[in-house]
Amino acid sequence: MTIKTTSQVNIGDRFVRSQRYHPDWIQAGISGSAHPLWLCEWLTQVPRLQEALAPGAQVLDLGCGRGLSSVFLAAEFGVSVTAVDLWFAAHEREQRFADSGYGAQLRALQGDVRALDKLGLVAEQFDVIICIDSFPYYGTDDTLLSNLLRFLKPGGLIGVAGAGLMTEIEHIPRALKDWWTPELACLHSPSWWQKHWQRSGLLDEVEASALDDGWRYWLEWQNMMFPDNHIEINALVQDRGETLGYVRTLARRLPITLEAPIIEIPTEYHPHPLWRSHKSQ
Repeated sequence: MTIKTTSQVNIGDRFVRSQRYHPDWIQAGISGSAHPLWLCEWLTQVPRLQEALAPGAQVLDLGCGRGLSSVFLAAEFGVSVTAVDLWFAAHEREQRFADSGYGAQLRALQGDVRALDKLGLVAEQFDVIICIDSFPYYGTDDTLLSNLLRFLKPGGLIGVAGAGLMTEIEHIPRALKDWWTPELACLHSPSWWQKHWQRSGLLDEVEASALDDGWRYWLEWQNMMFPDNHIEINALVQDRGETLGYVRTLARRLPITLEAPIIEIPTEYHPHPLWRSHKSQ
């Protein structure tokens, strides 16, 4: 398969690392509507995140799909990655990891981000948590961070990148009417994510931003991989980045003690009379 650029963006200059990966390998492992390597490369271009991704660092790759971002992190930075996804089976990722040559640095797990304890993960295990193009689908939950950040070391970094809005909207823009579905209400702007993470009280040094001309890269990927997806392509062309684009958010975990969530309260039943006195007939 040969991937050809079709829109006014220079992929080779913007995503130098990603361009080294074979198009067939990328096509065989895509799991969503965004290029996982482009977004991962954009996120990891932040200097303090690059510093944290030192060889041997322990990384949790959440919502990793079929594991392309996990291989990218292992190959580019020499880190060890635990790749967790809810929808895609671990055995397929394990094969991909082994074939990549980086299998010794990669571990595949299948499970829910809200129940990481069930996967054998332990508190403060990871130096970095990364999530590529899936975080909005569960990360808007106000209680998620207090559970998720238990697995990040104090001072560790959490970074996410994916589809988002340029500004918050009260009504669906006309350009997006045909494409928009109810679940897309989870998409938010950089300013929204900044406030959402800051008000948790668990993170500091929060920074959120949008990718310059992000809608063009989004459109480029659709034209390359999903040229028959006319509804999404038309929405991007008509919107021209006014509403849609790519958003990344990065923050540091504060050294706050985080307790495991309550998932069961032990109880024991003892019978008692229902009424204070004999009920009159």
